[in-house]
This record gives sequence, structure tokens and C-alpha cells, in this order.
Amino acid sequence: GEVFQRNVLASGVIPQISVIMGPCAGGDVYSPAMTDFIFMVRDTSYMFVTGPDVVKTVTNEVVSAEDLGGARVHTSKSSVADGAYDNDVECLAQMRRLIDFLPASNKEKAPHWPSFDDPLRRDDSLDTLVPSNPNKPYDMKELILKIADEADFFEIQEAFAKNIITGFGRIEGRTVGFVANQPMVLAGVLDSDASRKAARFVRFCDCFNIPLVTFVDVPGFLPGTAQEYGGLIKHGAKLLFAYTQATVPKVTVITRKAFGGAYDVMASKHMRADVNYAWPTAQIAVMGAKGAVEIIFRQDMNNPEAIAARTKEYEDRFLNPFVAAQRGYLDEVIQPHETRARVARALRMLQNKQVNDPWKKHDNIPL
Repeated sequence: GEVFQRNVLASGVIPQISVIMGPCAGGDVYSPAMTDFIFMVRDTSYMFVTGPDVVKTVTNEVVSAEDLGGARVHTSKSSVADGAYDNDVECLAQMRRLIDFLPASNKEKAPHWPSFDDPLRRDDSLDTLVPSNPNKPYDMKELILKIADEADFFEIQEAFAKNIITGFGRIEGRTVGFVANQPMVLAGVLDSDASRKAARFVRFCDCFNIPLVTFVDVPGFLPGTAQEYGGLIKHGAKLLFAYTQATVPKVTVITRKAFGGAYDVMASKHMRADVNYAWPTAQIAVMGAKGAVEIIFRQDMNNPEAIAARTKEYEDRFLNPFVAAQRGYLDEVIQPHETRARVARALRMLQNKQVNDPWKKHDNIPL
């Protein structure tokens, strides 16, 4: 029991990492559950509150230890674990790599390592990363690897909620936390799982003075009864809360779509982001052209030509970054090839950022 207390008191003071290399069952699972990261070894590690025998006795359900609490289950379904590796040696090697990204405590700034990657490096391939067809996906991980120092990126929860990417990289040798929508999965929409995953990562970065770099291409929140019944409103609010509460430097780059409430949630200016950039391909609006026109001009629905003309008019007027820039919601519209230089400059400018929030015992995040 005392171990749990120590986990709680150390939370947010020092980074806590749990590595599960064998069975972990019963009440013992709650100690790793309260740490910042959990990593497992495939085929040899298990985590569950009640084992297969108890499950069979109580519910008459027959399940193996692997299917009940193996690494695959916890990395892809339950989100209990943040990653899994094939053997103990690889797992420990990756833990050393992760620790290199983290400060020793909340009193220290993010670690600074020597970097041989020019912060002003220009990457012309980014100019063609976003397809001309707005419905065609592209790999956001490619952008992260081209922005980060030496393409070094340590992804967190890679197998869970793949429609959002979270992980650590470096810019100018300093650790940053990357959060990015992934258009290759569900078009990059936000759902309950993605919101929880990103919110927890953002809060960890805020605890340990790690700046946040957010790449946005989000068409909205995932619609449907399954999401609404599953508490999408509460889970989406967690990410909104986490970003707004974070006092670390926050730099946002909108690469393509940023629609509706999802635009707000993804580190917009309204959520106290410090520097907000957009590529010329950015589309910042309440919703996409087709949906907006069908609502606003419902009376013309039987006239395809009128609808097409209205859609074109909406696209030309609103689906660009310049309306938002005119209103001060963007700091600048930048060329994709200069993204690394602009992000590096913004982080340099913000490295001594100070925020004075009103005193409170603690917040009441919508858990």
C-alpha cells in the first residue's frame, strides 16, 4: 500500500516509468498504472486485476493470460501500456533512449543534447507533402521526422488511437513533445481514444517543462452513437483542458484541415497557444464546404448547379488560412519547406516563458 502512496506523491515531481517483464496481477497492477509510462515485453509479460482462472469461475468466460492482459491487448485495446518490445534487452535499450528525452525532475528544463542538425535546414519535399485533393491522405509521421533533429522520434502509444500521434523528439538539441493528427487513419478525426491519449501526453509534457509542437489536420470529431454514448464530450474536453492548462511553450502548425470544435481543441490561439502557423494549404472553418452549403442553402438542394456554385464560393471565401490570419488567430502563413526553421525560432523565443495563473489547490479536469 505504501508504494501506491509514493507513486502518487512522486507524480509530476519525477518521471516514473514502469517496465513489465513478467506477470503482474491483482492489486500490484495499480502501482504501474499510476506511473507516467508503462512498457511491456511481448509474450512474456501480463497485467490483469483478476487472472484467467478467476474470470472462468466468476463469469464462465474462458480466456488465456495473453488474451486477457498481454502486451498486444494493453497496447492496442485498453491503452494501459504505452509500448511493447520483443525481448527484455530491446525493452531496456529503448528505456535508456526514452530517459535521454526526459528531465530528472520538474525543477529542471527539458534536456539539451548537442545537435549536428542545422535548425535552419530547409526541406523542399514538404512543399509537396499535402496532396492537392483535400480528401487524399498523407503520412503526418513523415512531417515529424523531417522537422525533428536527425529524424529521431520516440513515439508513445503507437498501437493505440492511431488517428493521433504523440511522442518525443528534439529541435536544436532540446526535447519537445509532438502531437499530430494522422490523416492516414480515420482521416485524422478526433475520437474518445485519441482525445484521452493526447490529453495524457500533453499533461505529462506540461509537468516536466517539455515544449509542445502540434501539427493539425483535423476534419472534426468522429460522429456517431457509439462515440456519443462513450462520452466523447467528456473525453474531448480532457484534451481541451490539457492544452489550455499547459504553461509550457506551445507552437502549432496547421497543415490542412482545421474544422469546428476540433480546431479549437488542437492547440489553437484560443487555447493559449503561443505561436500559431499555417501552411498555404490550410483550411480553417466551422466545417467543410459540402456540409456547410447543404445546411445554409438547403432550399437549393434540388438544384445541383446552384449547390456546386455555392460550394465553390464557400471554398474560395473561407477554406484558406487568410481569414483566420486577418482576425489574429494565426501569427503567420508560412511555406512548408521553412517549417523547421520557424518552429525552432519560436521555441527559442519562448524558452523563458512565464505564466501567472490564479492560485488554486488543484484543477478539476473532466476525468
